[in-house]
Amino acid sequence: MLSVSVLSLSTPSSAQIGIGISVRIGPPALPVYAQPICPGPGYLWTPGYWAWNEDGGYYWVPGTWVVGPVGMLWTPGYWGFAGGFYGWHAGYWGPHVGFYGGVNYGFGYGGVGFAGGEWRGGAFFYNRAVVNVNVTNVTNVYSRTVIVNNTHVAFNGPGGIEARPTPQEEAYSREPHSAPLAAQMQHEHAASQNRQLFASANHGRPAIAATARPGEFNGAHVERASAAGQEARPMNHEAENRDNPKPNKQAKQAQKKAEKQAKAEREEHR
Repeated sequence: MLSVSVLSLSTPSSAQIGIGISVRIGPPALPVYAQPICPGPGYLWTPGYWAWNEDGGYYWVPGTWVVGPVGMLWTPGYWGFAGGFYGWHAGYWGPHVGFYGGVNYGFGYGGVGFAGGEWRGGAFFYNRAVVNVNVTNVTNVYSRTVIVNNTHVAFNGPGGIEARPTPQEEAYSREPHSAPLAAQMQHEHAASQNRQLFASANHGRPAIAATARPGEFNGAHVERASAAGQEARPMNHEAENRDNPKPNKQAKQAQKKAEKQAKAEREEHR
């Protein structure tokens, strides 16, 4: 039986800001895709991720460039498995990049910290070794080699990436943080309305994997996934597989009934 719960984290200084979703279904692996060229100075990369929709399941939120707050860096959100649930830990802006589950989002987000660029005074400098910038449009650049981790697992915890926050990352989690920008939230909402971005339709290989700007899902600067990280499986929790090695028609009908009932209860309490 699928279970969904909403966790409210409203304090602006919280390490995880926004709304957390927890489900019994693990996310597909991260797809393989190229990064669109940076639109111009001041844009920071926010990597793509799998979000959850109670009606359609997981859907891909394309990676995109956003105009970042001066002096701030983006800590991506991540899925973590604990207590029988996959829980979403929302991303946030802060003076340092904190813990994001050890997940390799690519383009400087290799699992720990961020190697794609850095603030120097009021200007952001880009590491050309890992991010796609045109030096004609962006002159604040440098090149520093980064070791690339090729894992595409999309969650932290048993069965996924067994990473834990370092003392430094724990210290960063106590710094003042800011919620995702309005452009980021609108970008995620637009993705949730696009059926081709749902894992059930794209099987872990979305046609819109990354965009140059938030919400721009068409045009020359849209990158499609070149491959899925692995075959997307909607029920990949080991306990689910052990208890129901061959889900039958009756079990599927019971699951759908439970989903509708849970949705009705949430609507009633709103």
